[in-house]
Amino acid sequence: MRWMIVDAPLDSSGAGRGEERAPAALRRAGLREALAADDDGRIDEARLRDPNRDPASGVIGAAGLVRAGGAIAARIGALIADGHRPLVLGGDCAILPGICRALPPATDLWFVDAHPDFLDGTTSPTGEAADMDLSVVTGHGPTTAVGPDGTLIEPNRVHLLGHRPPTDESSRVEAARIDPAIHQVNAAELLHRGAATVGAGLADDGDGPTWLHLDLDVVDPRDLPAVTYPEPDGPRWADLIALVTPLARADRLLGMSVTDLNPDEDPDGRHTRRVVEVLTEMLSG
Repeated sequence: MRWMIVDAPLDSSGAGRGEERAPAALRRAGLREALAADDDGRIDEARLRDPNRDPASGVIGAAGLVRAGGAIAARIGALIADGHRPLVLGGDCAILPGICRALPPATDLWFVDAHPDFLDGTTSPTGEAADMDLSVVTGHGPTTAVGPDGTLIEPNRVHLLGHRPPTDESSRVEAARIDPAIHQVNAAELLHRGAATVGAGLADDGDGPTWLHLDLDVVDPRDLPAVTYPEPDGPRWADLIALVTPLARADRLLGMSVTDLNPDEDPDGRHTRRVVEVLTEMLSG
């Protein structure tokens, strides 16, 4: 099935940070042509222009996030209903709740990220919805600020892959909040077991619909420093390719989201071009 590219340039800081420019940067670097993908344009409502933290929920731009999430859900739901396989270019991970609102019941989630994204409006030091998207979709976050109440993805259907161990008080709090039903393979275990082994095992496990979410900050900053919140000791490009390729080519995959490239940290564009090369290798075929 051909990919259908759609841009969701949501930056949950509300300050117009570099992630907002990532979809356009990836397009300029030739991603659509390299994938021979179809094009559904941009979700114009998937932007945030309010940097203020909502006093009730603790989330930046709470009302704007609800609007953005609704627009994302409507577009992705329509694409899936029409038989397309969306490739959603973020923006940051705050696009995930809107996407998950569009998915059918009993969908699995492969979540590849350097961070668990399991904070909430109280524990997040930033108030950015990208700190808490996985907690939101599994029913543990401030859903009233980012979408309708309820659990969008059952925790036991989530596979959290490539995240780093806690290193400070905030990350220890976050780790303690993770629902124990979530399947976890952190970066160290991923590399110990072999990324190809982990990816192939997940691709062969189950037959229901699945969504793949890739936060590019999962990549070790030695290979990709052009992200806002880099974390050391992660998979290198070759590891990511080995992990994601079988997932991206699984027959049961509904679609994929790619987030957190920051072109502002890539003035000559070489890291963006490398991301295009890697995505093409993983998603083609």
